Amino acid sequence: MRKGFTRIPKQDAAPLGKNYITPSGLQRLKDEHNFLLTRERPALVEVVAWAAGNGDRSENADYQYGKRRLRQIDSRIRFLSKRIEAAEVVDPEAPRSGQRLVKAFFGATVRYATVDGAAREVSIVGIDEVDLARNHISWASPLGRALMKAEEGDSVVLHAPGGQEYLEILEVRYERITVEPFREPAESEASTKARTRRVHIDEEEINPRTA
Repeated sequence: MRKGFTRIPKQDAAPLGKNYITPSGLQRLKDEHNFLLTRERPALVEVVAWAAGNGDRSENADYQYGKRRLRQIDSRIRFLSKRIEAAEVVDPEAPRSGQRLVKAFFGATVRYATVDGAAREVSIVGIDEVDLARNHISWASPLGRALMKAEEGDSVVLHAPGGQEYLEILEVRYERITVEPFREPAESEASTKARTRRVHIDEEEINPRTA
């Protein structure tokens, strides 16, 4: 450990203009965007159109719910479009040299020790990739900002809600970071329609229509 060296991160807000993200994180955003745009929204439009023909729309729960869901989906599609457009892809596995090999930047996996000696490990990822179950933290989070530009042997200061905490950097490395892929929600309208179609097909196979 380099004695006497304690880096204190700046307290100004992290710049959020660019959406720094890993390749697998960007793919997840694109997969969700594609699902909502090409499958979920069209399926919901059909439901709204069907509900619109079932009497007074002001008292039609299916119609009101469908319209509300459409607004939510359109809002999410716009959000994803902006995040994808602003994406600045950083591959943790890309060749590195010099300071970018030994210091913690976006995409680094950092092992550090707390003052009580407990060793912990986190990977620094994008805002859209945070997954505490996988120890994936945002580069713009207090911990992410405390670790940025640190290297093995450094002592850094984490400004936590309970006060300052000193962390000792044990290791900085760069390796593949696997983000949880997008999975189609089981309760989505598109999934419900797909299950309904399969049931109908199975029924036809069991009880084929006769001429």
